[in-house]
Order: sequence, then structure tokens, then C-alpha cells
Amino acid sequence: MSPASTGAPAVVGADSAVPVVDSRMAPGGPGYRRMSLALFLAGVATFALLYSTQALLPLVSGDFGVSASDASWTVAAATGGLALFVLPMSALSERFGRRAVMTASLAVAVTIGLLVPFAPSLGALVALRALQGAALAGLPASATAYLAEEVTPKALVTAIGLFVAGNSVGGMSGRVVTGWVAQEWGWRVAVGVIGVIAVACAVAFRLLLPAPRHFRPGSLRPRVLARTVRGHLADPLLRRLYAIGALFMTVFGGVYTVIGYRLTEAPFGLPQGVVGSIFLVYLVGTVSASTAGRLVGRLGRRGALYAAGGTTAAGLLVSLAGSLPLVLLGLVLITAGFFAGHAVASSAVSRTAAHGRAQASALYQSAYYIGSSAGSTAGAVAFHAGGWAGTVGVGLLAVLGVVAITVLGTRAARAGRRLAAA
Repeated sequence: MSPASTGAPAVVGADSAVPVVDSRMAPGGPGYRRMSLALFLAGVATFALLYSTQALLPLVSGDFGVSASDASWTVAAATGGLALFVLPMSALSERFGRRAVMTASLAVAVTIGLLVPFAPSLGALVALRALQGAALAGLPASATAYLAEEVTPKALVTAIGLFVAGNSVGGMSGRVVTGWVAQEWGWRVAVGVIGVIAVACAVAFRLLLPAPRHFRPGSLRPRVLARTVRGHLADPLLRRLYAIGALFMTVFGGVYTVIGYRLTEAPFGLPQGVVGSIFLVYLVGTVSASTAGRLVGRLGRRGALYAAGGTTAAGLLVSLAGSLPLVLLGLVLITAGFFAGHAVASSAVSRTAAHGRAQASALYQSAYYIGSSAGSTAGAVAFHAGGWAGTVGVGLLAVLGVVAITVLGTRAARAGRRLAAA
């Protein structure tokens, strides 16, 4: 058996100049396609479940007789549950393995997904969604840690981009499917269909994902975990990346929580099925996330973040128009900018963390989904107070934060280079 197949380095004699063979997966290599498809499907299931009620909020409001801000808690509770539990779940993945934790998380989440349609009240629905979000917490950080360990560094941005692309496909398909199903049979049947789709994705994921070859179990001791977390939070670059992820998701969460209300009301008055189809613009996010590696190669990490922030801001401004085609163009730009920025920031976290990658990724995911919860709530409140312009205002403030943090990172990098040259 060759060294590459066993994971052992290829060393020929003490004086040999033969390079060490990297046994991690790379595009075109064995297992890479199966791994990519498995994590793509995991991303599909995660986002389809996590945001299954987002396109249905007007129907949820009507069924329970509540306002947009009240109904938005069915989204905020799920993302909040994920944000709170992603760090503990990442610790479990350090001890029991990435694949085991991802499999268990999906199993619990899809089971809850099959119970969500039977929620008798808004309170019960919010509670189930919070539990579902907590269960899904085992996916994001474990997936990026798995990739960081099992994929070659040169392929890491592309591999994480494909996982993020699965997120976009899941978010899109979940909203499109629920929109048309709900128009005929109501929101309860719609979320039930999403639960069934997620079950199929979870089974395929477990069958396809290659067993990890480079995972080394870590400690579950709270003191060790706390030390690792403190170390990550003390890193200025990681702190900036966490803030950038949270701010990008604040924009995205606010826009897509409220857009259904805007398009079903005057002057557009679109039916629920057509509103659900609006989420086909997520396909743009699939492309922008999967090509984030090339964007970084051309512009550098900070240049890519500037481009992503500028595209998102342009989309917010264009969406203020009263013309439906311009609103759609705005959503396209917002989606492209968001997914590109998210893929760049999340892959940078995995490359920056030299140890405790699951905790580093978990902190990013926690910040990211806190941003989602904050954006969902703030966007809905701003819409209630000032209409779509209020939601856009919240988004522009968040993008301004992304740009300001990236500027700080650029200055810090220049100062570091000057110090090194002195």
C-alpha cells in the first residue's frame, strides 16, 4: 500500500530529497467528489431547515394572528439556538469526531423538522425551532474543521465555498418549495415537505462522507476548552473575521426575513408561490460562494471583502426602487455580495487558526448566527416602523461596519509589514 493511501509521509532514506506526499484530499483526487457532494447536501439540509419558515412568515402571521416582528421569532429562535450551542457542539466534535457529531446533529434536526408542522401555537413553534437550531449547531463548525483537516490548504477556500454553496441551494430550494406548496396547502404542509427533503439529504450525507483520516481526538476538559477559546478571542484577525461574519449576516437576515411582507403588500401584491420563487436568486449566491477562491486569488482576502461589501451595499440601494425588476436586481447583488463575503471570511478563519480549529470555526458560526438573529429581529422592527427603507438602513449600517473593520485590518497588515522590514 502506498504512503499516500495510508496517510504516512513518503520519505526515501535520510538524505533523500523526495518531498513528503500530502495525503489530504484535493480536487481530482480520491474521495474529493464524495466529500464535496456529502457536505454540499449537509449544507442544503442545514439551510433548508434553519430558514424553513422565513418565506412563510406572512402566512404564519395570519394563522396565529400576530405581527411581522412576532412571527420573525420563528427564524430568530432557530438561528439563536444554533448560535448558543455551536461552541459546545464543536467541543464534542473535538472529542468524538467531526463525522459522528454532524451525523447526530442532522438526525435530531430532521426529526424535529417532522414535528414542526404540528405546532399548536406560536410559542410551541418558536420552541421547536429553537431546539432545531440547537441541533443543527453540530454542522457548521464541524464541517469547516473537517475540511481544514482533510483537504489540502490550496483547495480549502474552494471546498468551503462548495459547502457554503450548499447553504445557498438549501436556502433557495427551501423557500421556493415552501412558497408553492404553502400557496396550495398551507404553511404546515410546506414545512413538512422540507422535513422530508432534509431526511433524504441526511441519509445521503452519511453514506457519502469519507471517514476522517487526519482527525486527532482532543480534550473535553472545560479548562482546556476555555483556554482555546480565550486564545482565539485574543487574536485580532480572528476577532475581525467574527465581526465581519456577524455583520454580513445581519444584512442578509434582515432582508430575507422582511422581503416576503414587502412583496405580498402593495404595490406588488404577489401571491405566496411567486414570492417563494423570488428566492431563486440564491443561485447567484451558489456561484459567488463557489468562486470565492478565485476572487481571493485576484484581489487578496481584504480586497475580496471590500468587493463583497460594495456589492451588498449597491444591492440594498437598488432595492429601494418601486420597480419589481429593480428590486430583484437589488436582491441579486445583496445575495452575491453576502455569500462571497461569508465564504471568504469563514475560510480565512480555518486557515488562521493553527489549533482548535473546531472552536475557531464555532466562534465564527456563533457570531454569524447571532448576526442572523439580530438582523431578523432588527429588520422586522425597522420594517414595521419605517417600511422597506428602514430595513435597508439597518443593512447599510452593517455593511459600513464590514468596510470599517476591513480598513482596520488593512492598516494593521501594513503596520506589521513596516515593523518586519525595520
